Amino acid sequence: MSAVNAIDSTFARLKEQGKTAFIPYVTIGDPNLDASLAILQELEAAGADIVELGVPYSDPLADGPVIQRASMRALTGKLTTILDVLEVARKARETGIQLPFILFTYYNPILQLGLERFIEIAVESGISGLIVPDLPLEEDAELKSIAQQRNIHLIPLVAPTSKQRVERIARQATGFIYCVSSLGVTGERSSFATNVDEFLDTVRSAASVPIAVGFGISSREQVEHFAEKCDGVIVGSAIVRKIEEQEENLRDPSKRAAGVRAVGDFVRSLKGN
Repeated sequence: MSAVNAIDSTFARLKEQGKTAFIPYVTIGDPNLDASLAILQELEAAGADIVELGVPYSDPLADGPVIQRASMRALTGKLTTILDVLEVARKARETGIQLPFILFTYYNPILQLGLERFIEIAVESGISGLIVPDLPLEEDAELKSIAQQRNIHLIPLVAPTSKQRVERIARQATGFIYCVSSLGVTGERSSFATNVDEFLDTVRSAASVPIAVGFGISSREQVEHFAEKCDGVIVGSAIVRKIEEQEENLRDPSKRAAGVRAVGDFVRSLKGN
């Protein structure tokens, strides 16, 4: 029998403790790979429970301007590839990081590597889950099957527009369900649609796995609100913006510690630490 997936054990532990998972997203390679590794170490120290590792992509359809700029920084100079991202994950494991890693990537880089080879490297790199925003439910069977054989979850996304698809997606979900809090691309928001709580309740009632919410969450107040509704809260653009603000420090090895600390302090403020 295969070992318990780290995502499953993390959600189970937090449920026993009456806590909600805090799940940051970072674009790996922004502003460079060494900085990304240092940021992952700081995220664990700051209390992150699971981390999404974003693969930079030249045509990120689901991403707003903040994450698009992060991708461009990671693709400028030394091009950051999906293999580079997986190598950062592997190095993070070597430094002792225990956090479950979810790889966030569009489908084309996976296809270019080949599904079997990709999953093999993902296993070696300590990846526990995948999010592939441009791979619809109707076309994910092959990747999902190969991933499940190696104890990696393919995490589905559901949006308020999913409606009749929610039950079907929930029925097939493993790991957790990523609930998209609002329509459009990623990005920080000051407010959310009035029906988002109703949408989360709908997903919750259909789901047998944990549910997490993301897209637009950028403040401690928003984290607290959604923590009452979900098993996990995902914060991406707000953290990536903080990394952008610290770009100069993060690029310079002599100043990197200060930049990393600023990112960690922001994450602590979101968690209320």
